[in-house]
Amino acid sequence: MRKIIALSIVAAALAVSACNTISGVGRDVSAAGSAVSQGAENAKH
Repeated sequence: MRKIIALSIVAAALAVSACNTISGVGRDVSAAGSAVSQGAENAKH
């Protein structure tokens, strides 16, 4: 029973850290997309 609880805690910790990592990647990709869009707009003018 203790092993199951310990594994559950570890799994929960990994899930939370993975969500934060994925969130960070999403922000980076969004920022890169914004930079490309701005570059395209500047090239039009």
